[in-house]
This record gives sequence, structure tokens and C-alpha cells, in this order.
Amino acid sequence: MKKVLLPTDFSANAWNAIAYAVNYFQNEKCLFYILHTYTPTFYRVDYMMGGPVNSAIPDKGVETAQAGLEKTLRDIRKHYPNKNHQFKTISSFNILTDEIEEVTAREGLDIIAMGTQGATGAKEIFLGTNTVHVIKKAKIPVLAIPNGYAFKEIDTIVFPTDYTRPYDPEALGFLAEICKWHKAKLIVLNVKEDFVLNEQQNAHKKALGAFLQPMDHSFEQVKGELMPNAIHEYVEKHRIGLLAIMNRKHTFLHRLINKSTIDSIGYHSRIPFVAIPESWEEPLKKT
Repeated sequence: MKKVLLPTDFSANAWNAIAYAVNYFQNEKCLFYILHTYTPTFYRVDYMMGGPVNSAIPDKGVETAQAGLEKTLRDIRKHYPNKNHQFKTISSFNILTDEIEEVTAREGLDIIAMGTQGATGAKEIFLGTNTVHVIKKAKIPVLAIPNGYAFKEIDTIVFPTDYTRPYDPEALGFLAEICKWHKAKLIVLNVKEDFVLNEQQNAHKKALGAFLQPMDHSFEQVKGELMPNAIHEYVEKHRIGLLAIMNRKHTFLHRLINKSTIDSIGYHSRIPFVAIPESWEEPLKKT
């Protein structure tokens, strides 16, 4: 049984991400954790002594969270009934990223699914603040769904890479698994000004090809000076269903989410993408 975390702030964007996720996993047995975190506008002494549970003063945040979670659960069961799916709700007085880290460790979660914009996020911003923080800190894959994007069957998945580093087998295993879920073709996409790969890149490409050999896949290259924009153009042109990104330092994903807001406007993801954390580290040199 897959364990899927669905963070929500009860916005339309969060509900859209939940609707996408239950459809995405419609044929999988899943336990969904619907999570809402909140903090008061100011910290009272009784909060510092143990949070709202130990507070003698009623807190509207607790009531709002509980009511919102109950409504969300009713709406899911009404609009997306599925015998394969079970649900748990979590209401927490905590920072979102900290709570996600705790729940992931405690419950053994497999994946997080959330929207790319917060309830008040500006439309021109590629990723909402919460999504950026979650992607940076999460130790499990994060499936990010653009606001208003309705679920569609996924026939092709694009995996951008520059072949500069070897691949973590566990991360590649997850990539292979999502291709299997959707019976989708994987397109390994390299964006480069110069199409000639060096010896190390060719070795990494060859190893990747060996791993992907049992799957339906292809290797493609496109020219482009701005990697995010080139990938976006490819996705739009070929009507790709999902973008899969290795979440490693110094990749275009990290360059993108670490840019200033004005720079990040250059790339709008109009399709869902999954950020897969990679644990690979540079091996120690032999002495």
C-alpha cells in the first residue's frame, strides 16, 4: 500500500492537487494522509507551554483546521469514491516543512503531492514558497501539480539530464516505477549548446541506458542556452504528461528555485512534475 501525503491549506489550489493525486493513484492501493498545519498570529504563553492542546483558551485555528479537514474528507469521498483508497487526517500546530519531515519518518511515507502555488501566490511565480521549501527539504519524492491542472492519462514522461554525474539506483528505481504505473514511455532529454558529450558523460549515459533497457525509452537532445526554457518548450511542443527531475544540488531545478522571483518568471511549468531526491554523493578518492 502506497502512503501519500496531501498537504492542504483548504485553498482551491490545494483541492486541485488532492483531486489530481487521487486520480493519479486511482489504480493503486493507497493510504492518504491529509495534512493541515497552522500557527497562531502571535505566540501566547500557553502555546509555549505545550501548544493548543494544553491551552485553557479556545483557539480558532484548531476548530478551523478540524472543520476544514472533515470537509475535505467528505468532498473526496463524494467526488472520488475508490475502494483502493483509505484516508487519515492530521492537524498540527507546526511549520509545514518540519511537520512533513516528522510525519515522513513516523509513518514511512512514499510520496508528497501538493500544488505549486499557495492560496495567495502570484500567478507569475513558478513555485509557491511552501512548495519550494518542501522540495528542498523532503527526503521522499514530491509530486507538484500546477494550479488548475486536471488529471490526464500520462503517456510520456520527460527526464532532463546533463549526464555529468552517475545516478542513484534507488532514485532511478522510483523513476522506473512511475513509468510502470502509467505504462508510459520515458524520454531522457539532454539540453546542450554543444551536442558532443565528453567521455565521462558518455559513460554515465551508457550506464543509464543499461538500467533503462527493459523499459520503453529514448534519448533525445535539444539545443538551448536556457535549460528551463528549453525543457518547457519541448514539453509544450510534444504534449508531455509528466516531468521527472532528479533533486540534486546544482541541477537546473535548484538553480531555478534559488533564483529571485523576477528571474523565475522565465519558466512556467504547465504540467505536473515529480522531484525525486537523490542520495548520491561524490565518492571518496582512493589514497
